[in-house]
Amino acid sequence: MSETSNTFKKAPKRKPTKARHVSVSPEMRQAYADLIREREEKAENYSRHLPQDPQRGR
Repeated sequence: MSETSNTFKKAPKRKPTKARHVSVSPEMRQAYADLIREREEKAENYSRHLPQDPQRGR
């Protein structure tokens, strides 16, 4: 039980890691933006056809 003083000590702070940057061509950036827009439209169309207030069984 003499090791209890180590149990509740703060962990040492870690050094922040450097972020990696990726350069993308404008065409690829536009294609990615179009892909995101299509996904949002699909999700919106899907949620539009779901019932708004589901009936509870009880």
